[in-house]
Amino acid sequence: MTNITSTPGTDAVPALSTKARSAGRKPDTKRELKAINGLAHLALIAWALVTAGPLIWVLLASFKSNTEIFLGKPFALPEMFSFSTYANAWSDAHIGRYFFNSVLVVVISTAGTMLFGSMAAYVLARYRFFGNRAIYYLFVSGLAFPTFMALAPLFYILKGMGLLGSFTGLILVYIAYSLPFTIFFLAAFFKSLPYEIEEAATVDGASHVRKFFQIMMPMARSGLVSITIFNIVGQWNQYLLPVAIMSGPGSDQKLLLTQGIAQISVSAGYQAEWSTLFAALVLTILPMIIVYAIFQRQIQSGLTAGAVK
Repeated sequence: MTNITSTPGTDAVPALSTKARSAGRKPDTKRELKAINGLAHLALIAWALVTAGPLIWVLLASFKSNTEIFLGKPFALPEMFSFSTYANAWSDAHIGRYFFNSVLVVVISTAGTMLFGSMAAYVLARYRFFGNRAIYYLFVSGLAFPTFMALAPLFYILKGMGLLGSFTGLILVYIAYSLPFTIFFLAAFFKSLPYEIEEAATVDGASHVRKFFQIMMPMARSGLVSITIFNIVGQWNQYLLPVAIMSGPGSDQKLLLTQGIAQISVSAGYQAEWSTLFAALVLTILPMIIVYAIFQRQIQSGLTAGAVK
């Protein structure tokens, strides 16, 4: 009868040691993942505090007097929560008029941008014709063109057209300014949509216009919502273009929010009512936060859907 003995030179020991090593690595890997997740959460919390800190300070300062802002504790609660500063900003500082001016310009310019941009992106993404790529790259090249380099030509072009200092001229510039990114984003999104439904509509006799408005646009809803929010935020916060375009006689009645807030800060000098200024800032920031909070899921789904075909 043969005796089976294990010696140090057999394969059993390396096999056991390999299993032991692999078994010993699992707890270490889990511990490392937990440590990385913990550091990531700490970094996100720190970033949230850095981002939200100035917003919280502005909100608190909007309810304080000048004495409380400069002599009190910066992040202390105000002695009394009164909306009189918001009433002063809305009426006395004419923020209400500037607010409605901004709403008018942004709504019309965003609607024009989305209409023309979506139609151009759809044609460039779904149809093949001579010069297709050249037109696409011509639009996309607008992303690399700095805005401030176009201020002088825009000023003289609008002046020659008689649109300087008018909402019409500013809206046209906003549409042209927003088209490159809109077309760049939506062209990639339209390419990711299935062709079978469009082909079925063509077989059923649907025209190009009907296919676009009744079939393709509902399918691209998440992408359209995402780029619409980006355009609204970008145009709402625009300062350089209105300053260059909205000049001339009677332009004080046509200032936008960003210009109005700058005018409050500059014209008051050393006697500025800082609580009124901070109230105006809150009235400017709050609409964008509300819009983003409402459409947050649509923005995220639109970005992910456009990235995966």
